[in-house]
Amino acid sequence: MRKFETLLLLSPELASDAREELLSTLTGVIERVEGNVLEADHWGMRDLAYPVQKFMRGYYVRLEFEAPGTAIAELERIIRITDGIFKYVTVKLEEAK
Repeated sequence: MRKFETLLLLSPELASDAREELLSTLTGVIERVEGNVLEADHWGMRDLAYPVQKFMRGYYVRLEFEAPGTAIAELERIIRITDGIFKYVTVKLEEAK
């Protein structure tokens, strides 16, 4: 299994319970493809450098997880069709030597 990191920019209008439900959905997708969520780091509300969908603030969440490489396509498909997520980026983390 490879280690990945996904950074999510969520809508500032989402309530905290809606954010938790969204994150539990994403962790469920990772676990369904036999992955393992290592860390869910909430960075909180931050100012944006430029407006995104007319918002100047957004809520950042970093997910670190282990999963097979084929799991990324399914995770990003779910992210794209989910309301409340403005932007995302997924990167493969280097393995420890």
